[in-house]
Amino acid sequence: MNSKQQLIQYYQWLRQYGYNDSHSGNASIYDPDNDQIWVTPSGACADTLTSNELVAVNTNTTHKHKGSLDTPLHLAVYQKKPSARAVLHSHGAYSVAATLDGKDFVPVDFEGQYYFEKVPVITIPYNEYVAQAADAVSSMLADYPITVVRGHGVYATAENLNLAYKWTCSFELSAKTWLLARQAGTL
Repeated sequence: MNSKQQLIQYYQWLRQYGYNDSHSGNASIYDPDNDQIWVTPSGACADTLTSNELVAVNTNTTHKHKGSLDTPLHLAVYQKKPSARAVLHSHGAYSVAATLDGKDFVPVDFEGQYYFEKVPVITIPYNEYVAQAADAVSSMLADYPITVVRGHGVYATAENLNLAYKWTCSFELSAKTWLLARQAGTL
């Protein structure tokens, strides 16, 4: 399976396993040999997306393209974190719900603590998202594998898609465990 097909697979898994709805989130991979990224298109439907619909964007582009609204954010992540080769953006309900207070998330479960000392939460006014997100998220991901934009969603980056997906899934399960423990009165 080539890298574009892998990108489609992971993006579809985010939908299939409930981390995104049919048309939310986005994903990219960085191809250092060609100094470009492959990114999901704006308005992509995860259920039907094909690899020939992915958008190639040069890393130093300033022109309009048909890539995701978050394409500048993805480009900024690759610029600020040279080891990054993949970025996944999802809207996991537990991850978003557990961080609506705007405080950094500190896992209570073993796996969550094993992977994340904390998950930083960024507050960006919704009407300022496009103007602020690229710098705010990429700056956070330069130091952390995963971060949350309060009320919006999760961004994960890693050296490959599999690891970025692992961070996304692990954080969602940790947030779910935290919320269930609160409901059970054990926290």
